[in-house]
Amino acid sequence: MLLLILGATLAPGIVLSQEEGPITEDESAEVSFEEYSDEFQQYFFEGLKQKGIQNYDKAINAFLKCKNLEPEKEVVSFELAKSYLLDKQYINAQEYAQEAVLEDPENYWYANTLAESLQAQNTTVSTIKGQIPWNNRELKSNLATIYYELGNYQEAKSILMELEKTVKTEYLQSKINDSIAKQRTITNKIDISENKSGDAGDLGAFEKRIQDLINASRDAKTLLELTEEALEKYPLQPFLYYANGVALKMGNTLNEAKEALETALDYLIDDPVLENKIYKELSEVYGAMGNTEKANEYLNKVKPGF
Repeated sequence: MLLLILGATLAPGIVLSQEEGPITEDESAEVSFEEYSDEFQQYFFEGLKQKGIQNYDKAINAFLKCKNLEPEKEVVSFELAKSYLLDKQYINAQEYAQEAVLEDPENYWYANTLAESLQAQNTTVSTIKGQIPWNNRELKSNLATIYYELGNYQEAKSILMELEKTVKTEYLQSKINDSIAKQRTITNKIDISENKSGDAGDLGAFEKRIQDLINASRDAKTLLELTEEALEKYPLQPFLYYANGVALKMGNTLNEAKEALETALDYLIDDPVLENKIYKELSEVYGAMGNTEKANEYLNKVKPGF
């Protein structure tokens, strides 16, 4: 039961991070609690609980107490990095994510948190190559996939160039090239649309403003108001329901967030990237509601490679 709770908290999805097959973050971050003191377990699960209900300062305090008890345990560094990232303390998030990566460079989720903390500072892992085990092939392979999933296709492409060619790298390269081509097409269409119309309320403009809020400001109130306004004009768009669910989750309105995200799935057609994002959000919502069974169910729906 302890491992199930830990896995549900740590695992936002499934990835192909090794040549031999898919793994989940449950497997990559398993902890045997037999070797830990009762005091450590108490603080650790208190940290998970507080993080799940978005009390990030209390979560950080609990994990720091774990760190004092077990300074060498990279799983604590990872949880501190995640909590600092959610609390928008990006430099601290980077510090602890680097600690975790140094201890276990082949762990996909440690690398993912490091990349996210760097992206929040408008930089990439290329700027800290000398501070992490850059020669580790699995680390670079994971980072290429991570940057593809984060939408930073140029960084993903740059990292791939340093890896020897395999079936996996060539497959990822083809997906990156396709995404870059699609991105250019969408940009051109938006530019044409903006030239034809000065209406700032069209769907493309709404989506751009909403995505910018999700990526940068994390302003729940503004995001909620904007998504509600957009849904009044475009009530059949799955992305808008997804963003509305994100806003509601940020405001801790969990039941309404769940409904919005499930509605997004109802309208979704052939968009695996958005589908993965919705599944991850639903997993986090159910986790915050204490329903670990549903949280794991949605985690298992996440498709690798998107």
